[in-house]
Amino acid sequence: AKSVFFKQSDVPEVTELTWLLTTLTPMPMLENCHSYKDKLNKGLKPNHGLFSYPVLMASDILIYDSNIVPVGKDQKQHVEVTRDIAGKFNQTYGETFVIPEPRIRDEVAAVPGTDGQKMSKSYDNTIEIFGDEKPLRKKVLRLVMDSRPPEEPKPDADKNIAIQLLKLFATQEVAKETENKLREGGLGYGDLKKTLFEHYWEYFAEARAKRAELENNLDYVSQVLRKSAEKARALATTVLDRAKNNCGLS
Repeated sequence: AKSVFFKQSDVPEVTELTWLLTTLTPMPMLENCHSYKDKLNKGLKPNHGLFSYPVLMASDILIYDSNIVPVGKDQKQHVEVTRDIAGKFNQTYGETFVIPEPRIRDEVAAVPGTDGQKMSKSYDNTIEIFGDEKPLRKKVLRLVMDSRPPEEPKPDADKNIAIQLLKLFATQEVAKETENKLREGGLGYGDLKKTLFEHYWEYFAEARAKRAELENNLDYVSQVLRKSAEKARALATTVLDRAKNNCGLS
């Protein structure tokens, strides 16, 4: 299957549907969103964009009649908010939106960042896919570990950040073998982080090469984005018109 790859800003119907959905979205629902409360707890000053972001996400899902939404564990609540908003709209104005279901793969339900929190640009703890080798290697080698010596067994090896990340990039056999070595003692953290970087760098090698190729063919990229946006807008317009018609705005 192929994805329709486009810029959200090329589909203005999303913004219009967002406004429509806000008229039915209770404030307490948004106040209880984990991501909003988490950012407030970290000292981020609240604004309307942050507060109403889950409604924009709901619009982005509902406007394409999405039935399955692949998300991480931390994003499940956003799909639940989307379901609640869509359900309330359908109950108020008749069947309008498809009620989506979240799909969470256990092995990537939560990806840890360099500081042990979930990986997020907001927390400045990401390991970039397309960065340069030297700074990325340095970032991986700076992963903070505890002070236990290599020879000491580590029964909590599965909780180690490097092990958790390695499971995303290495084969199951390599990841399990490395985890067992760390658990039994004899594997130093420095060697563990070097192993992680090697598998990380190799895992995204093909993607980096493809990106470099596309950077030298931006006309093709623009063409793909334009055609994909046309396809996305065709569906988005249909869903938006359905919503406006059902609530008496057209």
